[in-house]
Amino acid sequence: MVKQARHVVQNGSIGKVRKVVVEYPQGWLSTLLEASEQKQAAWRTDPSKSGIAGAMGDIGTHAENLAEYITGLKITELCADISTIVPGRQLDDDGSVLLRFDNGARGILHASQICAGEENNLSIRVYCERGGIEWKQMEPNSLVVRYIDEATKIFRTGGFGARTAAQVATRIPAGHPEGYLEAFANIYHNVATCITAKLEGKEVDPIYHDYPTVEDGVRGMQFIYKVIESGKSDQKWLSWT
Repeated sequence: MVKQARHVVQNGSIGKVRKVVVEYPQGWLSTLLEASEQKQAAWRTDPSKSGIAGAMGDIGTHAENLAEYITGLKITELCADISTIVPGRQLDDDGSVLLRFDNGARGILHASQICAGEENNLSIRVYCERGGIEWKQMEPNSLVVRYIDEATKIFRTGGFGARTAAQVATRIPAGHPEGYLEAFANIYHNVATCITAKLEGKEVDPIYHDYPTVEDGVRGMQFIYKVIESGKSDQKWLSWT
């Protein structure tokens, strides 16, 4: 449904993107879990292993990538408020970021690992001129599309109205849950298809070019550095470039 969301937003049917609201709240680091020698907590909160960022590097980058992937826009400026809430923790565990995109749209990104009770509630809302979309990772098989002048639509994985990119990424009949693990398989499938075609000297359908690249990874790293820089600076709005 992320691919369906991308199609709905980028095909122009609901107009120009105006506002993006993306968030990734978790609650598993609401206490100083790393002090208990829990391995997943220990390396993520250790700057010698994970670098300059905690929550923003771990999950904030997922929110950033989701926003740019669905909208097709690029973040050009950001203003960050970054905090370390749990006493004794070395890296950030909560943050909010204001975003400006290259088409003039505005955005809000929230990433936190101290939202007690939350699991992996990655979600996004994109508001355009004539409507908007909403998708939630914890309900991954539904995409809500709202309009200002017609009834709300709900697209379902494997259901009627799914575009080709969404159909290609669907592996089992409608009504059977799909999501996190299948997403990795879809990436591997697209990459393998492109590599095989290249080796065989064949053209490949552009639909299979839909996978993360080195450039996406670099943008994720740029996001981390700019967010931390803004969070520590008195000059809050920083240019991405």
